[in-house]
Amino acid sequence: MGAHKTMETSTNLASFSNGWYKPGRSMPIRFIWYFINAWLFKSYLVPVSAPKVWLLRIFGARVGKGVVIKPGVNIKHPWRLTIGNHTWIGEGAWIDNLADVRIGSHCCISQGAMLLTGNHNYKKPSFDLIIGKIVLEDGAWAGAQTVVCPGVTLGRESVLTAGSVATSGTKPYGIYQGNPAQWIKERNLQPTA
Repeated sequence: MGAHKTMETSTNLASFSNGWYKPGRSMPIRFIWYFINAWLFKSYLVPVSAPKVWLLRIFGARVGKGVVIKPGVNIKHPWRLTIGNHTWIGEGAWIDNLADVRIGSHCCISQGAMLLTGNHNYKKPSFDLIIGKIVLEDGAWAGAQTVVCPGVTLGRESVLTAGSVATSGTKPYGIYQGNPAQWIKERNLQPTA
């Protein structure tokens, strides 16, 4: 184990300020969304997708046709969300979109996957907020319990395998695994009969 570096400065969370950050909607709209998200999206009592898609659109999300949203999904800011056609979002997925999240068509976000657009600058004592948009290109698959970090693009038809953490972008048709996720092999899609 390396020698501990003595620091004259230490983390000071009391100095944290994200006053520069603009969530994109007024406090009343965010408050209303908070309760709708808790009641309808994060709940397992509403198993159907249609009312969820409708509400996302009402709150400013751009959502294509045939989108499936399973129970237990958590979406921070729908007005920062774009979803293409025929995309699936699995149980317990968390889209923590402090910045824009664009999910293409025919994507799969599996159970418990987290799309995290925010982080903190560990080099600053004030633990400053850092944000970066996330893009899932058409056909990308974020497997169960995966984490997609701020600023990451999952390339077209790429796969982030279960439990993996994408700290940087993936190439189209690549299969990535681990923490941090590394390229394993190419995804060879077989034509349907």
